Amino acid sequence: MKYVNHKGEYDHYVVEQEAPLLEWLLAHVKGSKTKIKATLQGRGIRVNGKTVTQFDYPLTPGMKIGVSKTKRNDLFKSRYVKIVFEDQYLIVVEKNIGILSMAAGHKSLNVKSVLDDYFRKSKQGCTAHVVHRLDRDTSGLMVYAKDMETEQILEHNWHDIVYDRRYVAVVSGEMEDDGGTIANWLKDNAAYVTYSSPVDNGGKYAVTHFHTLNRTTEHSLVEFSLETGRKNQIRVHCADMGHPVCGDVKYGNGDDPLHRLCLHAYMLCFYHPVTHERMEFQTMIPSAFKSLF
Repeated sequence: MKYVNHKGEYDHYVVEQEAPLLEWLLAHVKGSKTKIKATLQGRGIRVNGKTVTQFDYPLTPGMKIGVSKTKRNDLFKSRYVKIVFEDQYLIVVEKNIGILSMAAGHKSLNVKSVLDDYFRKSKQGCTAHVVHRLDRDTSGLMVYAKDMETEQILEHNWHDIVYDRRYVAVVSGEMEDDGGTIANWLKDNAAYVTYSSPVDNGGKYAVTHFHTLNRTTEHSLVEFSLETGRKNQIRVHCADMGHPVCGDVKYGNGDDPLHRLCLHAYMLCFYHPVTHERMEFQTMIPSAFKSLF
């Protein structure tokens, strides 16, 4: 028996023996492991009519499973934002370049309003709460809370909750070192330009670890791991090293091979603020970055 709803057709199954949800799906549903996991993460699995995304959700005999034939939720369409994961508490997205994290001024294109529009259309009765930001021209992974409680937990415990957050960038010139750490104080001047100081200048202490992935005589592909998340931290630290991020009009040297700021937040790992399970998300390094090497 199949029925149609706004998320496409569902295939229906009845559970015959106890098993965790993902294990059961892999044993009973046709398709690759990656596709089945994506369907589960993309809210395409129902247990007794209720959407479930928890991979270890316990199944018991007699439960009815609905498996969506389309991986993705088709109420959501945006060329700037892609939903990576969603549950009742939070949503993880990958944002494109050219869109702000939240509204600034009149009618600016921003991720929060794109998500609010989607929540309204899908009748979720919630709004997106900003937890952290990415610059308009930085692409990559972000998390938004769906309610004030979750937002507060994330905001107040961010450094305990987020256990791995990495960026990848194309920087100008050939990196001398394979890896290392940059640490100094960052402070904004009156024109909102962040500048660094080796001694305490009343700003915030910032620590960035870097690891060179690839290099040519012109450019280097570098992975950054943030110990602190200060405004423009990676961009200023790259400029400090003499290897500014390519395409950076604020702190760069005019080197702009891809006509974009070459900075991408490609890994985000955190403990779920409510269920405390480990959430690990990783996107591909943008192919344009790799094309330079």
